[in-house]
Amino acid sequence: MRMAARSRHGLLLAPGAGADRNQSALVAMDHAVSTLGVRVVRMDFPYRLAGRRAPDREPVLLDAVAREADALARLPGLARSRRWLGGRSMGGRMCSLAVAGGLEALGLVLVSYPLHPPGKPERLRTAHFPSLHVPCLFVSGTRDAFGTPEEMEEATAAIPGAVTHVWLSGRDHGLRGVDDEVAATVAEWITRRMEEAAPPPTTPGPRG
Repeated sequence: MRMAARSRHGLLLAPGAGADRNQSALVAMDHAVSTLGVRVVRMDFPYRLAGRRAPDREPVLLDAVAREADALARLPGLARSRRWLGGRSMGGRMCSLAVAGGLEALGLVLVSYPLHPPGKPERLRTAHFPSLHVPCLFVSGTRDAFGTPEEMEEATAAIPGAVTHVWLSGRDHGLRGVDDEVAATVAEWITRRMEEAAPPPTTPGPRG
């Protein structure tokens, strides 16, 4: 695929609850995906911009995702139909809720998705999963207290869109020390999605 075609795509990345747009995993994903010619925007939520530690309420977080996604779509040559959304933990979850609510996207990149609070598997954050009709990439550690591999795979079976799971053996929710591996996984998945969406090459017709 030509780089010019790739440059029409964009990726919005949102951080986890305790981090900002410079979260190391987001920076690594930014660098890896940007090399594909995809334009990447790393966002901050309003509470971080205001210097607060406690996250805003869900409607405020969702509004922030929608505004940042629209700003991404307004970049020259990029359209709403050519953007991916995602991020780490809470940031990825907010993007998935926004897409389930009707925000247009090519797919979702969900790193360390917080399936439930630690020790509270009954409090699943999955009510919106049946409304996700786009491809979803889940990158998680096998020792994540926010959701075991078995819990994640059972829950994501409710997602109508194509689901890809990548498990990082022995890693917990923080995925410390594997930013480059996570970034390479995301870049590979986005590359495949772009190749699948690319129009077939035209074949010259017979000469008269």
